[in-house]
Amino acid sequence: MRKPQRKFTKEFKVEAVKLVQSRQKPLAQIARDLDISDSALHHWCKQFSEQREQAFPGSGHQTPQEEEIRQLKRENDLLRQERDMLKKALGIFSRPQL
Repeated sequence: MRKPQRKFTKEFKVEAVKLVQSRQKPLAQIARDLDISDSALHHWCKQFSEQREQAFPGSGHQTPQEEEIRQLKRENDLLRQERDMLKKALGIFSRPQL
C-alpha cells in the first residue's frame, strides 16, 4: 500500500534549500533529518536555483508566463464566442423578408 503524498509549504522548501546551500551537512543528511527523499530535495534545489522568487508557486498558482497564457486562452475563447454569435445574427438578418 502506498503512503499518502505529503504536501510541503513554500517556506519549508525554501528553508530546506537554504540548509543545503549553507553546506553545513551533505544533502543526503539534510534529507534524512527532514524526513524527505534525496531526490525531492535535489529537485527543490534545482527549481529554486532556476526560478528564485517564482519557485514553488503552490497548488493553483502559476508562474507569470502560465498566468498570461491562461488569460490569453480565455480571451481567445470569448472572442470566438462573440464571432460565432455575430455570424449567426448576420445569417438571421440577411434572410429575405417574406
